[in-house]
Amino acid sequence: MIEKRTAQRHRVFKGGTITYENSGIACTVRNMSASGAAIDLDAAVPLPQSLTLSITRDNFVKNCRTVWRSDRRVGLAFVH
Repeated sequence: MIEKRTAQRHRVFKGGTITYENSGIACTVRNMSASGAAIDLDAAVPLPQSLTLSITRDNFVKNCRTVWRSDRRVGLAFVH
């Protein structure tokens, strides 16, 4: 398999929230890098291309774009 990531990812298990269009959905952040993250959702829900990922306990807030999806796991790229 060819690695396409530009930054090394690190496994994490943190509660987060994705927000878009005045909606918020709880998620679990499974891994993160300087350029993006993979999250798990409780249910397969439609998501927009652009959203915000927040991890309250880390004071972390990043604007993101959806880059891939597999059932309830979503890959996000941070928008700089």
